[in-house]
Amino acid sequence: MIRTKPSARTGGSRRDLYAVAAAALLVVAAVLIGRHIESARHTLHVGWPPLYANWLPHVGPGTPAALAVAAATVAYGPRLAAVLRWRVLLAVSWATATAWILCLALVDGWHRGVAVRLTTKYEYLQVVDRFQDIPATLRDYTRHILIDSPDHWPAHTAGHPPAAPLTFVLLDRIGLGGGGWAGLWCVAIGATASVAVLVTVRALASQELARRAAPFLVLAPAAVWMGASADAYFAAVAAWAVALLALAVTGRSVVWAAGAGLLSGLTCYLSYGLTLMALVGAAVLLLGARRVRERPVALALLLAGFAVVPTAFTLAGFNWWEAYRLLTTRYYQGAGGVRPYGYWVWANLACTVLIVGPATVAGLRRAGTRLLPRPRPTGPRTRLALLVVAALAALLIADLSGMSKAETERIWLPFAVWLLASGALLPRPRAWLTAQVVLALAINHLLLTGW
Repeated sequence: MIRTKPSARTGGSRRDLYAVAAAALLVVAAVLIGRHIESARHTLHVGWPPLYANWLPHVGPGTPAALAVAAATVAYGPRLAAVLRWRVLLAVSWATATAWILCLALVDGWHRGVAVRLTTKYEYLQVVDRFQDIPATLRDYTRHILIDSPDHWPAHTAGHPPAAPLTFVLLDRIGLGGGGWAGLWCVAIGATASVAVLVTVRALASQELARRAAPFLVLAPAAVWMGASADAYFAAVAAWAVALLALAVTGRSVVWAAGAGLLSGLTCYLSYGLTLMALVGAAVLLLGARRVRERPVALALLLAGFAVVPTAFTLAGFNWWEAYRLLTTRYYQGAGGVRPYGYWVWANLACTVLIVGPATVAGLRRAGTRLLPRPRPTGPRTRLALLVVAALAALLIADLSGMSKAETERIWLPFAVWLLASGALLPRPRAWLTAQVVLALAINHLLLTGW
């Protein structure tokens, strides 16, 4: 009897499932061990380890709409992504991503799911009234970071540079005050992150891979946490910084580099941890190295653009380095000083599995196998693999730093959106999209997520 050797596709699909099974075991271990630690020691400070959530099966007004968006995108998304004109695809991707995020948020209802998300005692809207004199507040910003300082900032304001709360102050100044407008801002802007990733993948890899990635970027389980979360807004700003850099190193005009630098500088003043996005930027420069060598003015424009925001805030009296030093102290004054590193250093990765989903786990496996035998970015798939692995490296460094213990399902959204693009490497997209949707809907309907 002659045995036939299984095809490469069959073998690859089997290894994809092995990777997903291993990731599922990681999540189960994080749940079981986390529940035991929290029950015995009460040191995790989360309601449903490893997620910052509580067990609460429920449905809401967003449930039917979420099911409809999911079903339509799974059924028609891959085909439409392949045939729509490019600019139309970008518009449709943004609209669908916005609808998916908003529908999932509305499973908890408008009030709980959107309007009050950014008004809790930890959030930025609590400090809007303290920015009556913006220059004076910026000069005084670092004096209120430590928890034992007078009128200390709420947790999220203390944990971020002033561009984060200042965004919502400016929204209030133009008449878009309150939690509803702030929430919609984060949803609408956050959804553009998927468009930025598509632009980048098309520029650095190929339009075909960008089209294949589109449904995975739209139907991300991460949408559960992008609804009315400021980190979704941060993710979009960081993603557009990378996208503009990709256009600068591959397109006709290097002027995009100035915009990339400007948004990169803003990113660093939205979140300290997003300085790690420099790894993704470095991957872009590597992939566009020939263009950069031919027109080195791109680097000059990038650096000039980058200097704008730091210079403005420094002249206004805010010291980024001093603030970060004080933040490190504040972090360990709160839950960060109690949460055990030995658990979160691997349980954070279980959170990542839940925000990126099984399709991304399989896609990352394929990305890794493409890079191991081919260290040089030669083909479109290898170039895409390098991009997503750079984002994964940034995430892992954030994990090892110890400054991200818990709530990473929200905090790591700016890294996660890049990992989602690895779905372009998978066969049978509808099956994988279905798995993504089932995970997102299960989390959103079984747990009450928060931050």
